[in-house]
Amino acid sequence: MDKIAVLVPCYNEALTIKKVVTDFREALPEATIYVYDNNSTDGTDEIARNAGAVVRYEYQQGKGNVLRRMFSEIDALCYIMVDGDDTYPAKHAREMVDKVLNRKADMVVGDRLSSTYFTENKRPFHNFGNTLVRFAINTLFKNDIKDIMTGYRAFSYRFIKTFPVLSRGFEVETEMSIHAIDKNMFVENVVIDYQDRPDGSESKLNTFSDGFKVIFTIIRLFRTYRPMGFFGGVAAILMALAIAFFIPVYVTFLQTGLVPNFPTLIVCGFATLAAFISFFSGLILKTIYQKNRQDFEILLYKATDEVNKKQRED
Repeated sequence: MDKIAVLVPCYNEALTIKKVVTDFREALPEATIYVYDNNSTDGTDEIARNAGAVVRYEYQQGKGNVLRRMFSEIDALCYIMVDGDDTYPAKHAREMVDKVLNRKADMVVGDRLSSTYFTENKRPFHNFGNTLVRFAINTLFKNDIKDIMTGYRAFSYRFIKTFPVLSRGFEVETEMSIHAIDKNMFVENVVIDYQDRPDGSESKLNTFSDGFKVIFTIIRLFRTYRPMGFFGGVAAILMALAIAFFIPVYVTFLQTGLVPNFPTLIVCGFATLAAFISFFSGLILKTIYQKNRQDFEILLYKATDEVNKKQRED
């Protein structure tokens, strides 16, 4: 088992990967640097290998797929995840590692948004998207993670081995943040400097398509982790619509004794039934969710025992 593993998912980062590997070797000389090449065509893997990294491959395209492979294959007391584009300085790595190893943090978030991100990043829609996602998640899940979509994080062994990676692409960072909040993991923030990509280096993130994927991921995870809030909200909307359309029908009935708008009355009845179904679906799913939380705690204990056993063996 490694003490510190630096995980660098890469796709066509030949321009910057040597500097990233070199910087992290200097900042964390005891760490093993793992570069997972995701079908690069520009020689990223050879450059990383010559710089001293352990190079492996993931052939399913997408950052989520790469991280799934990394998390399953690598055992370490502390993991540092960083992009291969040289936008995250290695000088912050030691502080992040110390929070995992000494303060027992499960996830340390490299917070770009509280420092230089909005001045360094030249893509205004990315700035808006990061702010929107942070507000949405911290509001829906009642937390205060400063940077939801940062690619610079540190993790404990038990976080990595109990985190199910379901996303295939860049929305995986959002999934990590919500998982940590929902599972009551110990999360800390470290304010980091952010620097934009150097000239000639192109981002693989598509502002709109990946942005919509992140939004749908938030909705999906809110439905999964907060079923009562999601289905209760749907029930409230349906009931409000049913009442709003029923009132004119009922007033007409009181005045004339007639119901001239039978189709409206029928729709109100179905909307009311749908509201009750949605409400009780939320109750049932909440019970299932609570049972899953109990099962997860047992899994967490097993992961903690496993790392303690491996430490004793080492």
